[in-house]
Order: sequence, then C-alpha cells, then structure tokens
Amino acid sequence: MNIISTYNRQGINNWLQGLLMTAILVTACTSVNCQSTAGITGKKDTGYTTYSAYLNTLKSHPDIKIVKEFKFAGVAEQRSITYCSLGDRKLKLDAFYPKAKTAVPRIAFIMIHGGGWRTGSPSQHYPLAQKLASLGYVCFTPEYRLSTEALFPAAIFDIKAAIRWVRKNAAAYQIDTAKIVIAGFSAGGEMAAFMGTTGNMPLFEGTNCNTEMKSNANAVVDIDGTLSFVHPEGGEGDDSKSTSAGTYWFGYHKNENMKLWEAASPLSYVSSKAPPTLFLNSSVSRMHAGREDYIKVLNENNIYSEVKDFEGAPHSFCLFEPWFEPTVNYIDAFLKKVFNHTN
Repeated sequence: MNIISTYNRQGINNWLQGLLMTAILVTACTSVNCQSTAGITGKKDTGYTTYSAYLNTLKSHPDIKIVKEFKFAGVAEQRSITYCSLGDRKLKLDAFYPKAKTAVPRIAFIMIHGGGWRTGSPSQHYPLAQKLASLGYVCFTPEYRLSTEALFPAAIFDIKAAIRWVRKNAAAYQIDTAKIVIAGFSAGGEMAAFMGTTGNMPLFEGTNCNTEMKSNANAVVDIDGTLSFVHPEGGEGDDSKSTSAGTYWFGYHKNENMKLWEAASPLSYVSSKAPPTLFLNSSVSRMHAGREDYIKVLNENNIYSEVKDFEGAPHSFCLFEPWFEPTVNYIDAFLKKVFNHTN
C-alpha cells in the first residue's frame, strides 16, 4: 500500500507522526510486545566487509576481483569531516572531488553504505567515489548510526543531516544545489530511496544539524536496495534462524509491529514529488522487492526512471569487477541524462 496516495497531503505529516509514534512507543507497550533494544550493543559489528563479501561471493563467482582504491592526480580527498554533532558523538563523512575549479557548478553524489543497517562501512565505497570524482562529480560517503547504536529512525535523521550539510557547504565544493544525488547500496539503497520519497518531510528530518537547509534529493541511485519491508516479494524479517537485520533496526519482529515496518518503507511514500531514479540490481530478486510497484507510481507521475539488471550477478556486485565499471558507466550516463549535463 502507498500510504501517501491514500491520504490528502494536507495534514499528512501529522497523521504520519501519529502512526510512527504509535508504532514505536515503548512506554505504552505490553510485556510481550515491547520494543527491544537488545541489538544496541555499543560495539561495532564487522560482520560485513568487502573482503568477507568477496570470500562469500568467490564460491559462486571465482573470477571476481575486489576493486581497490584509486589514486587519481586530479582528485582531492578530505576524510573524517564532522557533518553533525550529537552531544559527544561526531558523525563523519568523506569528500572526494575534482581539484580543478569549474565555472559550472558540479553534481553532488552522496553514497550510503550497506550492511543491513547494522554493519558495513563508508570506506567500502571509496573506489566508487574516487572514480566518479575523476569524472567530475563531487562525492561524499557519510557514516550513520547503525542498529548497534540506535534504532530507526536515527539513521534516517543522520543521512538527512548529511544532505543538509552538503547543501549548506555547496559553495565550498562548487556544487549545484539543484543537482544533489542520493545513492546507496543494499540497506543504503533502501535509505537512498527513502530519502528521495521523504525529502523535507518534517517527520523524518530530526532536530539536529543544519535544519535551516533542505534535505530533498534531486535524483536517486538505488543499488539493490529494497523498496518495501512488507511487500510479498521481499524476504526481510525472517527471524526463524536468527534475528533479521530489519528486526534489529526496528526493535520489533515484523509480526509484532507491521505498521512500523510499513512506515519505514520507501514504497509507502513514493509520489509525484519523487525524483528521477536509477535502479541497479543483482539477480537476487528479493533485494529489490516492490520495485515494479514503485516504478508504476513514477510512471503515473511522468517521473523518469531506469532499471539496469546485472544478470547472474550476486548481491554485492558493485564492490567487484566485472560489475564495478559498468556500474560507474550506468550512473554517469543516467545523471548526465537527467541533468542534461556534461562534465
């Protein structure tokens, strides 16, 4: 179900606020249906790395190669920039951008890492950011609070703050504020789509860091990220063998709080306000659950989208060759088309 399409936009944020607060309210829960904070360990989860994904993928794809970081003479880098402070907690991002000055402001590309909202690292996408920067883009790789640290929607608030930081610092990086792209892989792809469909929506803005700026994105690149946590095509929420990534992030099993899982789904908000979107997908269909329903809404509103399926590719395809270079090319071509831009 598309939540936005079933209600008038007037007052939608008040209704959503009530829905979300009802869904996650801990103090009013019963003893058998309380939000669990067991997953908040305060310890970094290193279960998903590029190397661990490589070892796992090598079994089925023996010819793959890890894409290592690039050293481009024309690309400058700044690492561990604080984009938001939450008390003593400093949220960091990394910047990769062309050294050459330009008379025409550049496209900004914000890349959200994957890892089931619980693990993973921005550094996994340094090669992608470096490569795109060599093509003329200004790229950022933000961290965000994972489910070992905070539950949904904390990570959403963080990435919204990162978008606002990029918009606020646009002049310093020669960025066109009408050309800000939000992208992500896996869990990051889901979050990228969520950013695209909930831009400037007060419910999901949070109250910290550069709140005077807008958080909307002008294009979305979703690399194998689900569009819905409750879609029949999806597989997230299976706790039969172990606690699922979604259950850790929400603090509820799906059957305990279906409304919260629905309220966290990008498909629930896709509307005429959604930006052009590129879907880059592996052969693992459950990783892009809800895609066709999502695209249907885009089409109904004449919003441009593209789908590029990598036949036979594993979920972590964008981290490895032979899929990395085509991934870069598809992103570059898509952004040039939607922004009518030549670097």
